[in-house]
Amino acid sequence: MDYEPVIGMEIHTELQTRSKIFCGCSTAFGAAPNTQVCPVCLGMPGVLPVLNKTALEYAIRTALALHCSITEHTSFDRKNYYYPDLPKNYQISQNYACLGYGGWVEIASGREKKRVGILNVHLEEDAGKNFHPETGGREEYSLVDLNRTGMPLIEIVSAPDLHSVEDAMAYMATLKNLLQYLEVSDCRMQEGHLRFEVNLSLKSRGAQELGTRVEIKNLNSLRTAKRCMEYEILRQTEVLQSGGAVVQETRLWDEAEGGTRAMRSKEYAQDYRYFPDPDLVEFHITKEWKEEIERHLPELQEAKKMRFIREYGLPEYDAAILTSGKPLADYYEACLRIYKNPKMTSNWIMTEFLRELNNREMEPDECPLTPGHLGLLLKLIEQGTISGKIGKQVLAEMLETGNMPDEIVKEKGWVQIRDQKEIEDIIEQVMKENPDIVESIRGGKEKAMSFLVGQVMKKSQGKANPQLVNKILLEKIKSSS
Repeated sequence: MDYEPVIGMEIHTELQTRSKIFCGCSTAFGAAPNTQVCPVCLGMPGVLPVLNKTALEYAIRTALALHCSITEHTSFDRKNYYYPDLPKNYQISQNYACLGYGGWVEIASGREKKRVGILNVHLEEDAGKNFHPETGGREEYSLVDLNRTGMPLIEIVSAPDLHSVEDAMAYMATLKNLLQYLEVSDCRMQEGHLRFEVNLSLKSRGAQELGTRVEIKNLNSLRTAKRCMEYEILRQTEVLQSGGAVVQETRLWDEAEGGTRAMRSKEYAQDYRYFPDPDLVEFHITKEWKEEIERHLPELQEAKKMRFIREYGLPEYDAAILTSGKPLADYYEACLRIYKNPKMTSNWIMTEFLRELNNREMEPDECPLTPGHLGLLLKLIEQGTISGKIGKQVLAEMLETGNMPDEIVKEKGWVQIRDQKEIEDIIEQVMKENPDIVESIRGGKEKAMSFLVGQVMKKSQGKANPQLVNKILLEKIKSSS
């Protein structure tokens, strides 16, 4: 039987506020375990939470960008469950009066554009983090770091409108991009700032009735999410084709096994015993406040693309690539503040820079190559200090070492040869070694010039000035005829 996947997504993103959602503890990443905690986020008796206004505004900003209807009166609820990394034994979340409802986002999956429904957008606090020993021994303990407890999160819940892995990947990439452009989160997945939960079922193709849904939690990379969905579709297909029934449950991705495994039977909302948090008041989102937030939305992707075309004179293709992610767009504009040639900067970023990043599986805001590095490199090429070919080698070296381009050029002895006598000597040697090519050029086969130029560049280890090489080579071939 032919089955069709039905996929819904829950996306959790950590907001880039300076303090936690209900207390003043720092949200900085990388601190020693259990050093960014206080009685409020640890849930000590007698403490009272106070909502972070910036976190609320970021959530409203996100809901507006997702075309949601904003709730006039919103409130917080307690989601009760027991887990070692949850010190209060409940999580402050929203269940009865979420911030936004009934939105949508448009995705490009393949050559098609599709609209995906957004069921709700709400605020909640994060839990801590458990660390399990991976020494290969039989340790019967885990360690708990509560620094992450109380971090402000937005949860975005989609409708089950995704019907392929490709759709789901496009949706996740679109949401990540939007959240970065909204400047509510840096979405650094390696730091746990963006996590996905997949709700996936199979139904007979063309049928209206949905299959049994399985939830896979805490997927912290797009690559892992893709592998997880592919595996789960295959697993559920095999279960159904063998006459079995899919069990409604929560599963986890097991990286070592390359598959999902059962975690617990699926809870229903009532299992969490939601009830209104008595320590937090209801919040009134006025029409004026909502309009003010909407007026001050940051420049989003399409607007930035059009500005790049208008302001920098870029082709639409260049502008689309450079604005495909906010970190890349910011990187490009930062480079232009150092090196003022928009098109040459665009060419280098789209080809050499992105290729090197892809090879290293890096994002623009993760690599050691700052806009200052690239801007100075392009200046060295424009000034004729190094050739474009050497520039590519310098780029790779900068990514490895983090050193500035002028330091690398000096250390490696890569300064471009501009001395005419030195270039003439190399050209004469190349002409003697390739008399047949020289004759063919004299006979009108000008395309053969590129071969001789290549030989000169090879002998000079890429350091000869290409313009001088072409000029002198042409002069010598004509004068010797």
